[in-house]
Amino acid sequence: MFGNYFYNESMRRMTIGFGQIFNNIQIKRRDSAGNITQSIRVPLAYAPKEKFLARLDQQASLDNREFSITLPRMSFEISGISYDSSRKLTRVQKFKHVKAGKEGKVLNYNYVPVPYNISYNLYSFTASAEAGLQIIEQILPFFQPDYTVTVSAIPELDIKRDIPIVLNSVNYEDTYSGDFSQRRAVIYTLGFTAKTYLFGPASTQKVIKETQSDIYTDTDTTNKAREERIIVVPNPTSADADDDFGFTTTIQNFKDGKKYNTSTDSDE
Repeated sequence: MFGNYFYNESMRRMTIGFGQIFNNIQIKRRDSAGNITQSIRVPLAYAPKEKFLARLDQQASLDNREFSITLPRMSFEISGISYDSSRKLTRVQKFKHVKAGKEGKVLNYNYVPVPYNISYNLYSFTASAEAGLQIIEQILPFFQPDYTVTVSAIPELDIKRDIPIVLNSVNYEDTYSGDFSQRRAVIYTLGFTAKTYLFGPASTQKVIKETQSDIYTDTDTTNKAREERIIVVPNPTSADADDDFGFTTTIQNFKDGKKYNTSTDSDE
């Protein structure tokens, strides 16, 4: 079972969907009269918190570069993955999708996914408390305590899932390095849980073109001759997986191992 390669990109798509929620946050700077003097779209990247802190520590002052290049910044990362038994589904259910193949249409299917919770941390780095509050206030009102996004789990099977993303915690940190004239970083850490699903490998099932059953009057099928053979084929024989077709049933009777009668019945 293990060792057969498959990759549905389920967690990758979930992570991209999570990042898209926070990809257009802005902060605005105003003068003493309340007029907007600068509008900044906050850059977002997939990176751990320590990476940004290390970069800030290497820069003694924020005044030697443009404000939009240094702070504000936002980043996010996966902080954990855990199984969620409370959302377990029956194992026998299938997701099916008909797709055109080289030999006509084929039926692709996948069994029900496994529920997993993916934990994310979202970080906000600003040089002032006011900028940090602007970012946080554009996020918190949408989580009560969850926000639902639609993720294309497996595009090949046309499977889409509505994934609730739950806001678990909001932590605040105001750090200084050196005296008050040196660097300051206002950091908000928001903890989220995405209640997603992971799918296993997909399979392809072609249309059954013919079934055959042999009927014996004795359990000894080796020494006893069959009495009847039933052959069922789709009508028409060129039917595809999503066609509403009937069946043609052919019954062949045997005596002493020789066929002596054949009857055909069509079920449209």
